Formats: sequence, structure tokens, C-alpha cells
Amino acid sequence: MLIEFNVANFRSIRDMQTLSLVASKNKELMDSHTFDVQLAEQSSIKLLRSAAIYGPNEAGKTNLVRALKAMKTIVRTSALEKGRGDKLPVVPFKLDPESRQTPSTFEVVFLLDGIRYQYGFSATVERIIEEWLYAFPRKRIQRWFKRTWNADEQKHDWEPGAFLTGEKNVWQKSTRDNALFLSTAVQLNSQQLQPLYDWFNKKLYCAESSEISAASPTFSASFCAEGGNKGKIINFLNQADLAIDDVRVTKEIFNPKDMPPDMSDHVKQAFIKEMEAKKFYKVKTVRQNSRGEPIEFDLIEESTGTQKIFSLAGPFLDSLGKGHILFIDELGGSLHPELLKFLVWLFNNKEINTGNAQLIFTTHETHILDQTILRRDQIWFCEKDKTRATRVFPLTDFRPRKMRENLEAAYLSGRYGAVPYIPESRT
Repeated sequence: MLIEFNVANFRSIRDMQTLSLVASKNKELMDSHTFDVQLAEQSSIKLLRSAAIYGPNEAGKTNLVRALKAMKTIVRTSALEKGRGDKLPVVPFKLDPESRQTPSTFEVVFLLDGIRYQYGFSATVERIIEEWLYAFPRKRIQRWFKRTWNADEQKHDWEPGAFLTGEKNVWQKSTRDNALFLSTAVQLNSQQLQPLYDWFNKKLYCAESSEISAASPTFSASFCAEGGNKGKIINFLNQADLAIDDVRVTKEIFNPKDMPPDMSDHVKQAFIKEMEAKKFYKVKTVRQNSRGEPIEFDLIEESTGTQKIFSLAGPFLDSLGKGHILFIDELGGSLHPELLKFLVWLFNNKEINTGNAQLIFTTHETHILDQTILRRDQIWFCEKDKTRATRVFPLTDFRPRKMRENLEAAYLSGRYGAVPYIPESRT
């Protein structure tokens, strides 16, 4: 489970911004929209099942998702041999000369098997500047490791903790400047760090709007074809009132004969290797005609909204079934407001979300800014300050009245900020 995400100096985000999934003491919808976790440090914490992020275009909502996605990518790939010499996917805040010369920082606080961990790093495109990991299995903090770049000596200074076991010296020597120690140690069989790596690799799903659009049904197609989950997909689509009788998914095999004949052999072999590693699916929906006969439709023939619901079905069902953390940008695009309400309800329903999965999403759809749908602490905003830097803040900063204030009307009127400024037209 995610407790908190912190990021600084990444794209439009300059100063440290925090997104917290810790529930406030507010009592509304507590039984359904929050869940308790018993910690190994002999205390408990109450977390939110979902959070919505609002703000005008270009405010930085997408960059918040991109930041967590970049963190995950660096964890997953920095230690791979093919990453040697590659630049890290970090982009500092460009509108401030000082920020352009400083590293980007990413940190998550999360729960795994009842233990709270605090892991983060700062990096430039060339190297990791700092990396740290702390654990809280008891009331006292445990430092598992920390590394800091020594610019004078052009090397990292290491502070290994006694609580991390294994071949620490070997892992340190094997960690490249542009690779994470966490990732390198796991590559070299650290059993102790493997679950933390798996949290990023398997528990955390981050999707920008282009990856859950009508043109990106791959995850859902794979989920439907390979996991024996077709019935779940069809039920999900029909719960969304799409009236689809069947879904037929076939795996397509890349044919090298389809390549341009004038392509060089070197480029051709590299392209073939890359394409063969990818999975391609053909998706058809099926409806019965007036005679009761099944009629197939290519997914591309369906409406944009239907295509998007299909693209969302796999990530939603997989996350709900396995208790994952799902970050999605622009969840409400191309969807009827009631469909967005349905998708959020799935995560806020404890009878369905038995694994305590978490949904964090950006949206412009204000229909769900309703205290019967979301708790006040589940609503966040993004806006840019006078320096054009992104600021992230919760609705609870404004102390709206419990179950009395019309959140949608208040937001659209500008009471909470995070709305576009459009001057009145003058004739």
C-alpha cells in the first residue's frame, strides 16, 4: 500500500510536493473509503482507497503521474546491462537556472507485509546523486543503506546499515553511477531487497492518458487472453452498460515479410528481435443481431468511450484482484460522468476491493466532487504559482463544511484555486 509520494525538481514540479494517502480523522465514509493496516511497529494506520487530483490544463497533474512512472522505470531498468551509459529519464524544472543544475528527487513511503519503508533517490540524467532506504519494523528506525555522490572524489560515499544482510560489498562495487543500489542488489540475488523491488515492478501501475486510450488495449487484451479472465472482462463491460455478449481476443504474430524490402540487414535483425518480444492482439466484440446470431465488431469500430472502458478493464480488474496501486492520468476523458463514478465506486467498495487496492487519478470531471462519493481528504488539487511551478495541495486545507458544502460549485467558482483563468471576452 502507498502511504506517501514525494517529488521535487521534475518537469513542472520545482519544490518538494507531497501526495498523501493517509486518511484524516474525518468520520464520513470511513468504513467504506478507508482501511486500517496494523504495523509491525505496534501501531496502526488508516489509509485511503482512492484519491482524485483536479486542476487546469498545464498545471502539472500529468507530471505527478510521470514522476512516479519515472521512479518506477529507474528502479526496474537502471541496473540492467543494456542500461550501461544510458541517460536516466529525469527532466528538471527548466524555468529556474538553479533547478536546471540540481538533481530530481523521488521518494515513496509504503507498506509491505505490515512493515513501513521509506525509499528514495535523487538523480541527474548522468548519475544517482543520493539513494536511501529506511525500514520501521519496530518503534525505532532502521537504516538499511544510504549512498551520496562525492563530487570532489568523483565517487559515492556509502553508509551501509547493519540491518541489511548479504554480500553488501559486492553489491556496492557492482553498482554503476547511473544505477540504483536497490536494483543492482536484486540483480545479484538479494533476497532481502527482492520484495521491495517487486513492489515497484509488480504492485505499482502508472498509466498516462495515452496508455489507457482507445488505441492502447494491450493490457486488457493480454489479461483477457492469457489469464482466463474473459468472463470478468465481459462482466465489467456490461456493468458499464455496454451490452457486449462476448469478447474474442487472438494473438497476432509478427511476420518479417511485412518489413520494407530496402531495410538494411543490421537494422532488420534488430527490428525483428524487438518486434518478436512484443505482444500484439486482435480484439473483437460480439453482439447478437435480431435473429440471435453473433456478429463480430473490430474494437476500433466501437465508440471511443467503449474502447477506453475496455482498455481500463484489465488494469482495474487486475489491481482490484491483487491489491495493487493504480495511478491513472485523465481517467474521466471520453467517459460519461456516471461511468467515472462507477469506476471510483469499485475501489471505494470494501466488498469488491477486498485486497485494499488504491486508485489515484487525475481528472477534469467535477461530477464526483460530491461528499457522498468522495471524502474531503480524497480530493487534491494542482495549480501553478507565479513562477510557473506546480503546487499540489489537498481540499482539507480549506476546511469545507462536512456534508454541507457543495464541493463542485465551490471548485468551479474558484474557491479552492486550481482552475484556469479565462478573462471575460470584450467586444
